[in-house]
Amino acid sequence: MRSHLLNDATAERYRRLVTEGVERVAAKIATTDRPFTGVTVDALSPRIDGIDLDRPLHDTAAVLDELEDVYLRDAVYFHHPRYLAHLNCPVVIPAVLGEAVLSAVNSSLDTWDQSAGGTLIERKLIDWTCARIGLGPAADGVFTSGGTQSNLQALLLAREEAKAENFTDLRIFASEVSHFSVRKSAKLLGLGPDAVVSIPVDRDKRMQTVALARELERCAKGGLVPMAVVATGGTTDFGSIDPLEEIAGLCEQYGVWMHVDAAYGCGLLASLKYRHRIDGIERADSVTVDYHKSFFQPVSSSAVLVRDAATLRHATYHAEYLNPRRMVQERIPNQVDKSLQTTRRFDALKLWMTLRVMGADGIGELFDEVCDLAAEGWRMLAADPRFDVVVQPSLSTLVFRCVPAAVTDPAEIDRANLYARKALFASGDAVVAGTKVAGRHYLKFTLLNPETTTADIAAVLDLIAGHAEQYLGDSLDRAS
Repeated sequence: MRSHLLNDATAERYRRLVTEGVERVAAKIATTDRPFTGVTVDALSPRIDGIDLDRPLHDTAAVLDELEDVYLRDAVYFHHPRYLAHLNCPVVIPAVLGEAVLSAVNSSLDTWDQSAGGTLIERKLIDWTCARIGLGPAADGVFTSGGTQSNLQALLLAREEAKAENFTDLRIFASEVSHFSVRKSAKLLGLGPDAVVSIPVDRDKRMQTVALARELERCAKGGLVPMAVVATGGTTDFGSIDPLEEIAGLCEQYGVWMHVDAAYGCGLLASLKYRHRIDGIERADSVTVDYHKSFFQPVSSSAVLVRDAATLRHATYHAEYLNPRRMVQERIPNQVDKSLQTTRRFDALKLWMTLRVMGADGIGELFDEVCDLAAEGWRMLAADPRFDVVVQPSLSTLVFRCVPAAVTDPAEIDRANLYARKALFASGDAVVAGTKVAGRHYLKFTLLNPETTTADIAAVLDLIAGHAEQYLGDSLDRAS
């Protein structure tokens, strides 16, 4: 069994087996002609349930054959230009190379004596991102598992900085279309059920600052403690960007921590054309970025950044076996001093490899392409009488619904759109997402693939309209 350990004696075996695995995946990617096979849970489950994990195959080729049957054949492939659903991007090759390196070396980024140069590379990337945001010379941060963890840590810091005697008095203000992790974080942080105050949005799905000012004033007069305002730099459903400058002014006026959830919109930090859309982010106290959304990185690669490095002390605990206090005095950098996690992958290496090969402008160029594509898609939808489109995109998301001319019942239109989405997924021809707007079912394109074209968008819209019409036709037949 020692022959399976990666070390000096097995390096050649490692090279051979990993190459075999890479060749299988490369062949699969090269021949994938649609984003999904349409396999159902009921069809796939028996294949996996039938595998006896206590009876190994003892042969890598056989295991790869089995993996083809239970995973690779039916995986959802984000690189395909007609995968248009969630905030999943195709990944750049330098980052995949970084993934291979970090997995093999297997550094743990909690302490210096487990990572050495990895610690310094992560810190360099944090400094680079803080500079791109404009947080100032005292800024710092740490890599996380994703936007949910980043938002949780930012709100933990805000809670501690608020210095409230009673957590039930604390209030967080976020728009009605902010990420669900804001409410989830409030619960995890022990705040009351009324802790999150939902602020209405305007027709472009941006937080209404007049309403925010009104709620902040009400909070102050009611003896409550405004803990944080969460401004969104790219909402999940609409890609909308809250008015960051105005929100920053209100946060300064009321002495409230400003957090910007830019998990999606962080791609604008590298944009060559649209960086101004996120102006005001530099005034935040904390920022969430997800490189695995708009920097074309493999999952996971995220970070939380703060204006004042001293606030990260709220996540610091010292253990004699890991990061004793004396290490601070000896100026030994331990990233666990800043993190909610202990053991942590060297995910920063993927971004490092990407920047060293492509440069920030290369990333920004790709993100600009998908923003341009969304603008073209919006014009197509706005001109097509078969569809109702919600907002003009600020990033790369389009929310719309099919509105068949012969149908006036909103509930029936809902059912037609739900059916169209399910039928499209079952066919495997394309994958789109769904959401609700004003209680009604809508469909969603999240465009994060520069290889997607307007022809792809047009083809998928035709498929959606066709499935909706088929449902309505079948519905009429059933009624008669």
